Amino acid sequence: MKIACVQMDIAFGEPELNYQRVMDYLREAAANGADTIVLPEMWNTGYALTELETLADSSNRTVELLKSFAKEHAVNIVGGSVSTKKNEGFYNTMYVVDKNGELISEYNKAHRFGLMDEHIHLEEGNSLGTFKLENIVYGGVICYDIRFPEWIRAQALNGAKLIFVSAEWPEARIDHWRILLQARAIENQCFIVAVNRIGSDPKNEFGGSTMVIAPWGEIRLDMKKQEGIAYVELDLEEVEEVRKRIPVFDDRRVQLYEKFKK
Repeated sequence: MKIACVQMDIAFGEPELNYQRVMDYLREAAANGADTIVLPEMWNTGYALTELETLADSSNRTVELLKSFAKEHAVNIVGGSVSTKKNEGFYNTMYVVDKNGELISEYNKAHRFGLMDEHIHLEEGNSLGTFKLENIVYGGVICYDIRFPEWIRAQALNGAKLIFVSAEWPEARIDHWRILLQARAIENQCFIVAVNRIGSDPKNEFGGSTMVIAPWGEIRLDMKKQEGIAYVELDLEEVEEVRKRIPVFDDRRVQLYEKFKK
């Protein structure tokens, strides 16, 4: 499985420019033989949350663009996330389309990040975010979601062997990003493919450090501040090998955890 990770700057509040940039990156990744292309968080608008009424995707533009490209080039696309307007509310939405151009997952960010005013401007999602590509189960989460280990564990318990993370994670907390991603990979014995943006907006500098982490926790890719596309080839059979060596999932004591849950 050859994965293309797109680490890009995002033009604040300029959807037309961002759609053009993303199309250029998709073409480049497809031309280089990627099986799956992964984009960062909120790539259509950035965190221009006060302008979502005019900027958010309310017409399925993103879905149609991704579906058309995926079908034409026979690639899977984990579409990062975009700002969307649905039923009079605004969401931070991850779309996943397969090589046939079919929309197979639509995940709205479950945990809203107060320091960037998501709780004021965005609705929270309530779906798990797991999906299948070619009969393999994957998971997808967005940025702040990785601070909630029980949420990532829920995806792993539902069969996810690889979890995609799309983010706009600030440089100020980039050490947290690295540690949390490694922890999520190790404790769930799965691959983590985490794509962050670079650049800045009026309030934040973003840290890049797009990473791919294997089930033992070793870092297979770290883009640091490099803009562009990085490629990594993964063998998902490694997941089962690790899970057999240390059977964490078999050794869980669910009844004990429920006893002390608050």
